[in-house]
Amino acid sequence: MNGKPYAVARLDEIPRVSSSASSFDIRPIRVHFGLGSFGINAYSAPEAGGHVIEEHDELGDGAGRHEELYYVVSGRAKFTLNGEEIDAPTGTLVFVSDPTVRRGAVAQDPGTTVLVAGGVPGKAFESSPWEAWLAAVLFQEAGEPGRGVDVFLEALERYPGNPNVLYNLACFESLAGRADEALVHLSEAIELRPEMKDWAQTDSDFDAIRSDERFPR
Repeated sequence: MNGKPYAVARLDEIPRVSSSASSFDIRPIRVHFGLGSFGINAYSAPEAGGHVIEEHDELGDGAGRHEELYYVVSGRAKFTLNGEEIDAPTGTLVFVSDPTVRRGAVAQDPGTTVLVAGGVPGKAFESSPWEAWLAAVLFQEAGEPGRGVDVFLEALERYPGNPNVLYNLACFESLAGRADEALVHLSEAIELRPEMKDWAQTDSDFDAIRSDERFPR
């Protein structure tokens, strides 16, 4: 924020966050504005045929158990909700109130963008555990992974013992050259979610510590 009681930004002015594991980019609107009352982000798929909303429910380690409202800002998406397909051209609103619903959306046009807002009814807003990554990766891209570590340490205070937070904290500690801490937190994450051991074998974030004899194999 700029010291004023309001802020203005165009969607394309908010830096994109991308992951090599996904077919879409994220614009972290909540983080950009410092919103504390509700969650909101925008997802864009550069190409048709790729997911613009990954398949998920709101029950996982990184999820916030939010009800979610999806708004197709541009392009066209095909949503799948518990197996039911829904055509969603520009201007379509899709509301998912039940966190158990499996949902996802595939872009039908290049550049399809979907705005997503969410929260838990009757509760003060808490961001989903995975969203710490959105804030941390901006520091990584700026060459400051140590500040990303601080983001995840704060998230771990809010979500103690959360394997999603522990795994990503270990990633950023490895990137920041904090091998001992990274190995401890990675082991803690794997103890809670054994499949994370397989993830770690090919995760480039751990290249700096993979040769350490303490690295889980």
